[in-house]
Amino acid sequence: MRTIDLVGPLNSVEQKFAPAMLWTRGDTSLLTRHPRVAIVGTRAPSAEGEKRARRLVKELVKIGAVVVSGLAEGIDTIAHSQTLALGGRTIAVLGTPLDQTFPRTNASLQERIGEVDLLVSEFACGSKVSRGNFPRRNRTMALVSDASVIVEAGATSGTISQGWEAIRLGRPLFLLKSLVESGFGWPGEMIEHGAFVLNEMSDLLDVLPTDEFREAASF
Repeated sequence: MRTIDLVGPLNSVEQKFAPAMLWTRGDTSLLTRHPRVAIVGTRAPSAEGEKRARRLVKELVKIGAVVVSGLAEGIDTIAHSQTLALGGRTIAVLGTPLDQTFPRTNASLQERIGEVDLLVSEFACGSKVSRGNFPRRNRTMALVSDASVIVEAGATSGTISQGWEAIRLGRPLFLLKSLVESGFGWPGEMIEHGAFVLNEMSDLLDVLPTDEFREAASF
């Protein structure tokens, strides 16, 4: 289906970077529910990073937010799995066509999300998967989210591309305080370009299109 028919009107910047078509499986109404928050990060999180991701998802589910992520190993898998475990709603934006899974270890998770929530891909079934698919996936993930949060990521993480795509599209981007204090240079660069530091849940809620629950949860 045409992207515009699924996500609604696009401004000139969004039109420039949005894929023309999206293939979906599941409840497409989630693409027009608010708020939708992308939770992304490294494929090899620390124990503390995992705890922060779970805490963040718990707070988002409390306010009825749709949790968006990319079905990768690590933080993405935690974001989807925790949301499902808590009875929340989640969108998985894939770097593969709907008829393929990467990583293969997430095949059952992908199947479940397609059954109860929503899978989204800009790649037609049967098309070849290449490394370039995943940065494109990150761009689409930023497009369908009201805001993005990077939980934990190293200097070479593919997650960084999601941050820059959110900034490019004018979407709020949040970096956990622990990440900003990690010593990597890229968080500071993103903050210079408009990213926010997420200290408490209220920091995020204040920019989301919702008037629901407000509670200070520190990350």
